[in-house]
Amino acid sequence: MKILKLKAVMKIKWVSWILMGLLAGMLAIGCRARLSQSQLGITLAEARGEFQTIVQTKSLPSSPAPLPPVGLMRKVKYPSSVGELSAYISEPPTVEAQYPAVIWVFGGFSNDIDETAWLEAVPENDQSGRAFWESGIVTMYPSLRGGNDNPGRREGLYGEVNDVLAAADYLAMQPFVDPERIYLAGHSTGGTLVLLAAAMSDQFKAIFSFGPVGDIRVYGQENLPFDVTNDQEVGLRSPALWMHTIKTPTFIFEGTQHPSNVDALDYLAAVKHNDALIQFHPVKGADHFSLLAPITQLVANKILLDTEDAAALSFTESDIRSALIQLRIQ
Repeated sequence: MKILKLKAVMKIKWVSWILMGLLAGMLAIGCRARLSQSQLGITLAEARGEFQTIVQTKSLPSSPAPLPPVGLMRKVKYPSSVGELSAYISEPPTVEAQYPAVIWVFGGFSNDIDETAWLEAVPENDQSGRAFWESGIVTMYPSLRGGNDNPGRREGLYGEVNDVLAAADYLAMQPFVDPERIYLAGHSTGGTLVLLAAAMSDQFKAIFSFGPVGDIRVYGQENLPFDVTNDQEVGLRSPALWMHTIKTPTFIFEGTQHPSNVDALDYLAAVKHNDALIQFHPVKGADHFSLLAPITQLVANKILLDTEDAAALSFTESDIRSALIQLRIQ
């Protein structure tokens, strides 16, 4: 628990820096105007084309992903364009059936995975995604290029998009996973990353993004390994430019209380997008962290009921309010 508490403090600290930058970024009208000048006739995959990102900083050395508890999860290697990357996959209830699966992408800038996936955490800051595997949903936690002892370099939500899609391909090949019921979810920078993945691919049944941003520059140059004054580098990493290309049911959540990226949620809701596919949910009474425990449980419950060929998910204010109340009663 001491390790987890320290991590929670560190994550709260860097998110506070992000939120300060976010406020400044959202108030910068010129910045928003440049981002709105996207070529609306192309997809993110087409825009990326032959573009080669220039990474200015080296990835710091990091430790291998620790081994998870036996019988709860297993550590695997999944193939990516830069080599084999570490991941955790929760053990299914049995290996004789196929189950829905969720890829959970952690927040932060390290691209690591660690004990956060299984250590107990307080409900006010539970970034584990444990609601999924505790509900019997196969859960994959991918580390990304440059994280842990992986090959490659951190690219600041560029090549990492490809890693997430590669993780999904690997997950779909597991015999205990229903390849037609793979979902993608992430928190904070992970939430931003899953929106970019949604713009790149329609291979997921639904997408769940918690606390993303629309303009990647709000994370600040100190957290990003590329030149944030380069509009092309920025544009290919900023979900606000590509919301209109998303073809998968997508649900975006953020708490309305400080600390929060709720201004970014409003920004994303204001840009061009498919209203029939993308829902925005400001969660009253929660912040950037405290929304996770109740809403991931709500999402897990909905996934278990989502058995038709086409995704039939929806979330009402009553659903969200009940999820918050239930967690507080417990």
